[in-house]
Amino acid sequence: MPTFETILYEKRGKIVYVTLNRPHILNAFNDQMAEEINEAWFEFDADPEAHVAILSGAGRAFCSGADVRQRQLRPREELIRLGGPGGRNTRGGGLRETVNWKPVIAAIHGYAYGAGLALLTQACDLVVAAEGTRCQLTEVRRGLGGAGLWVSAWFWTGDRFANELAITGRVFTAEEALQHGMFNRVVPQDKLLSTAEELAEEILKNPPLSVRASVRMVRWYVGEMSRVAGLYSQGLKLHLTEDFREGATAFMEKREPVFHGR
Repeated sequence: MPTFETILYEKRGKIVYVTLNRPHILNAFNDQMAEEINEAWFEFDADPEAHVAILSGAGRAFCSGADVRQRQLRPREELIRLGGPGGRNTRGGGLRETVNWKPVIAAIHGYAYGAGLALLTQACDLVVAAEGTRCQLTEVRRGLGGAGLWVSAWFWTGDRFANELAITGRVFTAEEALQHGMFNRVVPQDKLLSTAEELAEEILKNPPLSVRASVRMVRWYVGEMSRVAGLYSQGLKLHLTEDFREGATAFMEKREPVFHGR
């Protein structure tokens, strides 16, 4: 099994537990975490004894979003070379290259912002959230646009709630997400993991190949829509605009950004 520094990986029976583990910075998502979680998904997918995974975050939050200093304030030359702030990890990997199509349940709490929201809506099949969890599609406020996360939000909700999130970039609650069908359960914090485990046990009652056929179909549809959104967004090159740089810089300097539309 690979050795990880930014995540934890544990198997108990047929359930694998993957935990984001940078609690000192609210599990901010950096390049190393992106690579390690992809590696964890490969490990889970290839293990014949593992049937379901539960993804969670250590400490006070699931994931506060991208590590802005490391990912979004890269030198311009690096942004050009990598094609975006997410680097090569924006072009797939992990569950997008799965072989066995096993289900993943997200168990989230605290915050699920930006990259954290993308992780649970694009890589997880079911979502359980603790009461009061706050979520945000941050890309639009960073100057990146919200095409990619709009796709997954619309796929799971099927209504204009997704438009609102992508255009305003406002914070929304787990309770709102449940109302619109984006999440499956909202429960007290102390019931979070046990509820995810109850869902996992329900899944384990079924024939594995039957479950995986359903998972594969669902991921194929959202994956195709995401691919098109990615092609559209990549052509705009918003990660090279002055507004993108200003959004990331203002965040680090804890001030309101000043955008100029260029």
